[in-house]
Amino acid sequence: MNDQNPEIQSRYHDVYSSWKRDPESFWLECARDIDWVSAPVNAFDKSMGAYGRWFPDATCNTCYNAVDRHVENGRADQVAIIYDSPVTGAKRTYTYAELKQEVEALAAVLRDHGVEKGDRVLIYMPMVPEAVFAMLASARLGAIHSVVFGGFAAHELQTRIEDSNPKVIVAASCGIEPSRIVPYKPMLDAAIEHSSKKPDACIILQREQHPCDLIDGRDFDMAADVAAHKSAGTQVPCTTVKATDPLYILYTSGTTGQPKGVVRDNGGHMVALNWTMGAIYGVEPGEVYWAASDVGWVVGHSYIVYGPLLKGCTTIVFEGKPVGTPDPGTFWRVIDEHKVVALFTAPTAFRAIKKEDPEATYLPKYDISSLRTLFLAGERADPDTIIWAREKLSVPVIDHWWQTETAWTIAGNPVGLGALPVKLGSPTVAMPGYDIQVLDDAGHEVPAGTLGNIVVKLPLAPGNLPTLWNADERFKDAYLAEFPGYYKTADAGIVDEDGYVFVMSRTDDIINVAGHRLSTGAMEEVLAAHKDVAECAVIGIADALKGQTPLGLVVLKSGADRDEMELEKELIAAVRGEIGPVAAFRTALIVQRLPKTRSGKILRGTIQKIADGMEWKMPATIDDPAILEEITAALARRKIGATAA
Repeated sequence: MNDQNPEIQSRYHDVYSSWKRDPESFWLECARDIDWVSAPVNAFDKSMGAYGRWFPDATCNTCYNAVDRHVENGRADQVAIIYDSPVTGAKRTYTYAELKQEVEALAAVLRDHGVEKGDRVLIYMPMVPEAVFAMLASARLGAIHSVVFGGFAAHELQTRIEDSNPKVIVAASCGIEPSRIVPYKPMLDAAIEHSSKKPDACIILQREQHPCDLIDGRDFDMAADVAAHKSAGTQVPCTTVKATDPLYILYTSGTTGQPKGVVRDNGGHMVALNWTMGAIYGVEPGEVYWAASDVGWVVGHSYIVYGPLLKGCTTIVFEGKPVGTPDPGTFWRVIDEHKVVALFTAPTAFRAIKKEDPEATYLPKYDISSLRTLFLAGERADPDTIIWAREKLSVPVIDHWWQTETAWTIAGNPVGLGALPVKLGSPTVAMPGYDIQVLDDAGHEVPAGTLGNIVVKLPLAPGNLPTLWNADERFKDAYLAEFPGYYKTADAGIVDEDGYVFVMSRTDDIINVAGHRLSTGAMEEVLAAHKDVAECAVIGIADALKGQTPLGLVVLKSGADRDEMELEKELIAAVRGEIGPVAAFRTALIVQRLPKTRSGKILRGTIQKIADGMEWKMPATIDDPAILEEITAALARRKIGATAA
């Protein structure tokens, strides 16, 4: 049953029980580790917002807690950020004192352009330290940052500009991939041109690999303006905000293709993330923590930037890939060189390393003895990958499960409290703050070990989203309405007799590509816009490396006589142009018909099961069962999914 024993007696059950017995006292005690302008007296006000708000009477500043307090309390000369960029060969370090100087100067630049408390600052940056500086500078001013992943194309950027209406945009001239340079400025210019909301200014980081032209009166050179304020010694005090004020908006794919702006507050976010660094990840101030992700995703927000810096750790900003920059040993080099104690990445990264170097021949070249734990999240961690990593690295490999909406672990294995026995395929147990239950579609609790809808009893823990940006009703409809009194995770799974959670699949059309949550609905909109496409469906099919990859099925308009391969190239280019390369969209299969229910709903789930070689039953409401035979034959003809074996 359990494949390894805990080395020490875990305190998890005692801690979880203490939270469940008195949640408000539990979180008030955790809040003592944060420096407040005015400390919370009350932990929770259930009358506020959609389900209540945490620390409603407190005031604070997140940048102060992540930067200034460490400078003031003996960590000024400790390294805060290590920048390691194998794609450019650049390496830099910033102490907490240097970090404060950079952040304060950039905050002064933002202030010069009118950014004040409550304004939005959109950040469109690759994995460079300036992205972190921009996030913290926004927080310093009490502004609300919204980071957009640099791999998103102009249309996706435009929708986020439209929704957040930023006063200023901070961007880089380009991103750098192992084999190419990705110019950001043309995508930024196109997004602004087509948006009805226009920023007052764009602050541009000019990268030497691909500088860009600046538009007079709108674009400003970041390096020059920051240098001027550093030279002048400009001081920008931290703006006091309410604990319930937003810190950031992070857009996650919506089921209609319209992104959802997840709101994160200041107070609850700090309390929760600071607690997780010790309790879940088992790291202490001064130690080196590495989340090999991107600041454009929630992992980057929580565990490249805020979590480690709130705790007083050293964090790594890594601009590279697990393979190809330059080889499958790059992770081991970073661990060795920077003495990383905890690595957090997606299972995809380790599947890529395993694919390129199955015997881990690069590993003996490096000393990774500093590494204590490997944490995996972003998609389901398959047992083979966990076993391979555990055997090769000789450290505990810890799967844990959380979402953009939650900001931190829903179910995990709290190393800092003493690890629990591992069950392969399970992210282990509910963390304090989360009462996880499994319900059937009618909202009734199901017996242990029964598949159903995974939900979390309200209220959600500190740090979880209180709402969506400017969309309270959409928040309630998307997350709270289906199961009253619960938060719908949109994941299906089971909880066994020991309380271990097993997350099996998504219950909506969000697919997980290499740890990136992407909407098939957004891809369908792109395919449907093609002049020759009558209707279409996009599903996520199993992929040994990425977890899932999108598969498009398209029905052509009557009379559209097209070469299949030529049309496929056009559709792939369209998705890459609208969504970006991150979508990993590579297959558009032309079919005669799509299977539907009698009410017209496309049976995406059934198609997915066929493609993945899973057991499936003929849907009772299908309009024409023969269509599934056609789909099966079309998949086999192209050797897609399970038919490729």
